[in-house]
Amino acid sequence: MNDKQVINPYLPNWEYVPDGEPYCFDGRVYVYGSHDFFGGDVYCPGDYVCWSAPADNLGDWRCEGTIYRKNQDPHNQDLQGNLYAPDVTRGPDGRYYLYYVLSNWGVVSAAVADRPAGPFEFLGYVHYPDGTRLGEREGDEPQFDPGVLTEGEKTYLYTGFCPYGDGNRHGAMVTVLEKDMLTVAEAPRFVAPGVMYGEGTGFEGHEFFEAPSIRKRGDLYYFIYSSIQFHELAYAVSRKPTEDFEYKGVIISSCDMGIDSYKPAEKPMYYTANNHGSMERIGDDWYIFYHRHTNGTNYSRQGCFEKLSFNGDGTIRQAEMTSCGSVRPLKGEGYYPAYIACHLFTDTETVYVPWSGWMDDRFPKITQEIEEGGKGIGYIANMRDSATAGFRYFDCRGVRRISVRTRGYATGEIEVRTSWNGGAVGRLPIGYANVWHDTEAEISIPDGVQSLYFTYRGQGHLQFAGFSLKVTD
Repeated sequence: MNDKQVINPYLPNWEYVPDGEPYCFDGRVYVYGSHDFFGGDVYCPGDYVCWSAPADNLGDWRCEGTIYRKNQDPHNQDLQGNLYAPDVTRGPDGRYYLYYVLSNWGVVSAAVADRPAGPFEFLGYVHYPDGTRLGEREGDEPQFDPGVLTEGEKTYLYTGFCPYGDGNRHGAMVTVLEKDMLTVAEAPRFVAPGVMYGEGTGFEGHEFFEAPSIRKRGDLYYFIYSSIQFHELAYAVSRKPTEDFEYKGVIISSCDMGIDSYKPAEKPMYYTANNHGSMERIGDDWYIFYHRHTNGTNYSRQGCFEKLSFNGDGTIRQAEMTSCGSVRPLKGEGYYPAYIACHLFTDTETVYVPWSGWMDDRFPKITQEIEEGGKGIGYIANMRDSATAGFRYFDCRGVRRISVRTRGYATGEIEVRTSWNGGAVGRLPIGYANVWHDTEAEISIPDGVQSLYFTYRGQGHLQFAGFSLKVTD
């Protein structure tokens, strides 16, 4: 890693690529995902884009552009289907194969490219030897959220979607494909149960919901998925790619549910909904890619990642959400935008973003200004009394002054803490401001690796753009 800092979300504040599937190809990390928009009111309305970074510099992402358009699928010429979460694998012929399911059709489409960043061209639909498309044969369950792994001349295709109350959907499936990457060699079999069929399986409380993904580490296959809890990426492990998967735990929760190292395990630290992502080895380390929700809706999701730690038996320690990707602490000096907050909450606890699509006005939300081209600064809106934004972690050395950039019809103060429930180490007065305004105060942060929490106390509603840490001798 070089000196360029890593932050979450790792892409620019105006970019919304959830459902991230990371892969290392020839020294670069490529992330494939669906494409949300700021202010969107549906999932995945955009064409597929790809972002990549050097494997030794996860702070230096570049956009590879649009790699596949919605209208390239022959079934989608009317554009009524959105491109839901994709996955990519390198086939036996060395080319790159992209698999996806349209939002309005339960079959698996495939596209192919000569390069990891495409452009991809439509190839065909996954089908049985007689030509019947997978998902349309009698007894098939609808296909959804493909995840793929190629070993030798076999490709393992994992799919499925199992909501509460639907007994017609039994769980996550794996289908084995021929080397042509389209023809079914082995019919679907179930590898993880849905919530209606979890009793007695070991998956209870963490049954399969959606977002199947697969990785191999050593001689173990890791089946990664979004559980029926929605906010967590859980995993099961087997020594075979098609059977005997055993539930092992949670890799990450997008509200840090289950983490008890700095808070009670059941306390939510962010407003969340579904989750989708996977893990990948990058250099000597493994990382989990996941997404968070912004703008007070389900539909404007941004990608994040965290470094992983493994136990000797191959199980994974649940990762914390951070503002630095767990790569290394951020420098305890300079300006940081508020949209990199990994924690956002008030004294009123709630886990999920309301399904209605708009956040209750009691709660803050990460949002952005709209400028030409869809860009603009990110900030936290609607910070009312007790609203807290948390940032983890900073390497603080000699921090003696802090300033905050705010605006809005608010009067009160911002308290600064180094833990979510600790005593205030300082306060900054806040008054009405129609434009962004910096307020500075003498506030000393203890030397060492620290978290920073900013809590608004007062009347009205505050907008919080960022803060500066200032070092003095």
